[in-house]
Amino acid sequence: MPRLAKPTPRLPLKESVLRPSFRRERRLMAKGVWPIAGCDEAGRGPLAGPVVAAAVILDPERIPRGLNDSKKLDAEERAKLYLKICATAQVSVAFGSTERIDRDNILRASLWALGRAVKALPMKPQKVFVDGNIKIDCGCDCEAVVSGDALMLSIAAASIVAKVTRDRLMQRIGLAHPGYGFERHMGYSVPEHFRALQALGPCVHHRRSFAPVAEKLLSGAADETVAALLPL
Repeated sequence: MPRLAKPTPRLPLKESVLRPSFRRERRLMAKGVWPIAGCDEAGRGPLAGPVVAAAVILDPERIPRGLNDSKKLDAEERAKLYLKICATAQVSVAFGSTERIDRDNILRASLWALGRAVKALPMKPQKVFVDGNIKIDCGCDCEAVVSGDALMLSIAAASIVAKVTRDRLMQRIGLAHPGYGFERHMGYSVPEHFRALQALGPCVHHRRSFAPVAEKLLSGAADETVAALLPL
């Protein structure tokens, strides 16, 4: 009896690439809701530098092509889109300083900066969409959207503005504080940064409430105490 040929295995279907859209904004515009802002922040995780929030009101007739979650773009793409966003949209930024982060914690500092960014827009929005799961106090109707930077063009644009602004600020801080490598790692927890912390100790831009920095401060204080007790 002849053998039956094995069925040809099916190739797995490629998952559709998720890209942000302007659908939610257009649905509200059809109901007469306008202006509509998207807002997002950059820099919640680093050990140094401020958290930067941005708010953007896109012009529906001049939306830059290629907008996406800033994390899915390389630095060159972000820089080009940043210029297009600033040339065609209403844009504002706000900063949560390291002092505010250490005093209030990073979440509260981020929410505060997001609210300030919205309030700094040239025109007051009727509706605000914010990335995440927590609404912000911004003086107008607000809706939190989980993974909003991957779903909505307004939030994606804000994520790009916040990321580019913060990266450029950290590059300037790197020039003012050589040796830490801020211009390369932007203050994040990478081996180069930990080595610099070990060798140089924290600088004025480090977040003292973050564990790796706090541990270094405590160990440094302990070393100074021991040294003071040693005979000359």
